[in-house]
Amino acid sequence: MARDPQAALIALNRFGFGARGGASGDLVNAASDPRGFVKAELGRPNGALLEVPGLQGTPALADAVFAYQDEVKRARDAAAKPASETPPVEQPGQTRGLSMNGGDAAMSAPPSSPPTTGTGMAPAAGESAAGMQAKPAQPQQPPNVVQKTFRIEALARLQRAVLADCGFTERLVAFWSNHFCISAGKGELARMWAGAFEREAIRPHVLGRFADMLKAVEQHPAMLFFLDNQESLGPDSRAGQNRKRGLNENLAREIMELHTLGVGGGYTQEDVTSLARIITGWSFAGRNSRNGAPGSFVFNANAHQPGAQTLLGKTYQDDGLAQGEAALADIARHPSTAKFIATKLARHFVADDPPPALVARLDAVFRTSNGDLRALTLALVDSDEAWSAPLTKIRSPYEFLVAGGRLLARVPEDPGFYLNSLNTLGQPLWAPAGPNGFADTNAMWAAPEGMKLRLDISAQLASRLGNNLDPRDLLDLVAGDATSTETRRTIERAESRQQALVLLLMSPEVQRR
Repeated sequence: MARDPQAALIALNRFGFGARGGASGDLVNAASDPRGFVKAELGRPNGALLEVPGLQGTPALADAVFAYQDEVKRARDAAAKPASETPPVEQPGQTRGLSMNGGDAAMSAPPSSPPTTGTGMAPAAGESAAGMQAKPAQPQQPPNVVQKTFRIEALARLQRAVLADCGFTERLVAFWSNHFCISAGKGELARMWAGAFEREAIRPHVLGRFADMLKAVEQHPAMLFFLDNQESLGPDSRAGQNRKRGLNENLAREIMELHTLGVGGGYTQEDVTSLARIITGWSFAGRNSRNGAPGSFVFNANAHQPGAQTLLGKTYQDDGLAQGEAALADIARHPSTAKFIATKLARHFVADDPPPALVARLDAVFRTSNGDLRALTLALVDSDEAWSAPLTKIRSPYEFLVAGGRLLARVPEDPGFYLNSLNTLGQPLWAPAGPNGFADTNAMWAAPEGMKLRLDISAQLASRLGNNLDPRDLLDLVAGDATSTETRRTIERAESRQQALVLLLMSPEVQRR
């Protein structure tokens, strides 16, 4: 097939995370067959799965966070004891042979301990040696397993995105993860489960059936916890009558408004209440549960609202868990769901105001294929609109940072820079402000303040790496002959390599998709 640099840029930027630096040859490979380059990732068996040593399942993570919370409580209780109940501090002569110059002590200190300063243990001004010796030892706080787990999950996701050939599959994962979002800011369980939720409920289904993804998402403990469904009791259920607590409609409302039918999708408040009743009893096992391993999905029949329920004009008989699963399966096939998903997918990958003909085509594919997401994705890639529309959408902060890491050939070994930068740019990883996820429009990400912050981050990268890279070579790698005359001239006129690298990172060829 003829070489097509502009189509190669669209393949890499619109569908992926941009070209990688080094000797990857991404732009050349994409130019030879742009559509085939994008589709190649879709043909890899289990290509969306993220199976990395050290990543644990939701129940194991629940055990870990409950154990951590117990340790924190014990440490807090010990710190609250009167000084008279605290074991005496070892005196200098009882240090088991440790050097008193601070060297050995610093090596043996836990990571959370501040390093000693100076070369001796002399007391501070105004403090006697006797006073120092009389101070009780402070109980050590246990290592924060929640934050450690979150960083491990984040690093695995970032490394996959930076290393992927095109990144199309990872873009799909990010899209669906934002569509069915939870927030790590909800609490320790949510933060502990954020990565596992994506690995278990999203990744296995990005090229499967929408109905299967919907079921996996709504039954995952992370989603149930995020939207408080474990607290929802059928008013006429045994638990509801005993505890004097009632229905919580959070999950039911977001299923209909944000996950499937969309605003204006033909449902009423009565439908929301009916669905909330149908999914009462959908919960997860807690720390002392007898219903299953902590952190596993459970159906609590005692909390389930008894009786038949009418939803969207159809009556669902009370057959326990199956009642809710049947309702979800029907909602997944609803025409409003097809239109909502088609519009959102086209908006994400093509334009804020997607071409109506493209939306109609995707809508039809969704309906005729019974929600086959592989068929839907291929229809998007095969559409002429996806290749003819100009690259006008601004990358989200996550997409921008990953694109920068790929271009600079910097595989992350620590997630700190990415996580801190995402916080600064207003897109903290797995932590949107609400259940509607992060906005997917230029109005959200192209604001002057946001672009100024991107410029600051680009300057930080350039100050560290700019002297070792030639931005003109990187420009050829990222865009080649598709580079605009203005961008090439601007970079060539830069006063230094560092300035040129900043200009490259802020150029339309890197910022737009």
